[in-house]
Amino acid sequence: MIYFDNAATSYPKPEALYQEIGSRMKRYGANPGRSGHEFGLRTNRAIYETREALNQTFSGDNPLHFVFTANATESINLVILGLLKDGDHVIATETEHNSVLRPLELAKSRGISVSLVSVDEQGRVNPGKIEAEICAQTKLVVCTHASNVTGAIQPIEEIAAITEAHGVFFLVDAAQSAGILPINLSKAKIDFLAITGHKSLYGPQGIGALYVREPMSLPVIKTGGTGSRSSDLNQPDVMPDRFESGTLNTPGVLGLQMGLDFVRLQGREKLFAQEYALTQVLMKELNRIPGIKIYGPPIGEPRVPVVSFNLGDLDSAEVSYILDDEFGIITRGGLHCAPLIHRRLGTSQQGAVRVSLGAFSTKQEIEAFLEAIRAIQKMM
Repeated sequence: MIYFDNAATSYPKPEALYQEIGSRMKRYGANPGRSGHEFGLRTNRAIYETREALNQTFSGDNPLHFVFTANATESINLVILGLLKDGDHVIATETEHNSVLRPLELAKSRGISVSLVSVDEQGRVNPGKIEAEICAQTKLVVCTHASNVTGAIQPIEEIAAITEAHGVFFLVDAAQSAGILPINLSKAKIDFLAITGHKSLYGPQGIGALYVREPMSLPVIKTGGTGSRSSDLNQPDVMPDRFESGTLNTPGVLGLQMGLDFVRLQGREKLFAQEYALTQVLMKELNRIPGIKIYGPPIGEPRVPVVSFNLGDLDSAEVSYILDDEFGIITRGGLHCAPLIHRRLGTSQQGAVRVSLGAFSTKQEIEAFLEAIRAIQKMM
């Protein structure tokens, strides 16, 4: 099997994740923060160490401002549905994933107005277009850091400077960028950072995080047991309890810590460099195959290791199926849960075949994939 669907979830994971998660659960199997016995305190310390690792990775100002969630989608929902009220205005881009677009659609039904800024043919947004949409009612700007369809990287530091100047909150969807692109929370005033653990952070599925710069700025939409201030029927304001109700996904948190360790030890810059180099080889050779159309930034320009393309008029789902069924190569066809960017690309009906590389992808796998595409092209 050749696995090229890392934009959906990275595979394989670091070997330590497979080998150690069971033994770690034996050492840290108590309910964190729920009692004073040593077993629980030991587990709580391990949870905090993961917050510290997140804070270090993203240059945050406080480990306790990283709240554990199930995924980036839950993090985004906590912000959009918690922050915005009737009469507010929010700005996003047409390259957003449905993890943003669907909460915004729900927000519209609650009296919130939404502006969707267009992107260019490579899927890149002009920060000036975002600034032009800001008005007195604007409360939030939402932007994906990197597109899961075109691979385009958005200038989040420039956008952060604009939102800070206008006193508007800024939410960054880092699902496709956390672990490979630089994100410096001490340099850019990102108010909310939505993170998922199972992609380029190489953790397990079902774990994510939300960074909240000013905790009291975000209203609570989920309440319950926290293990703290149990006599008070109101949700505690202390962090991270303010946003963490119910028992945490301890196995997920411990797995995320191992993924963060892997990225730190390998070096984020090194991981990105090797994935980018393979991406450039892939694009260069794909361009030589008749009938291929590649979407997103051209060769030599910045992008995450995501390449979406079509082969003539063939349905993308059919091409992806043939790659899997006949060649054992896993890709993803279709609209990739990002319908508006496909509308911009003119691929709403055909979709696109997406190849997304990871830390364990190799040049030999790229060569095997290209041979498969050449074989499919000859079938046309």
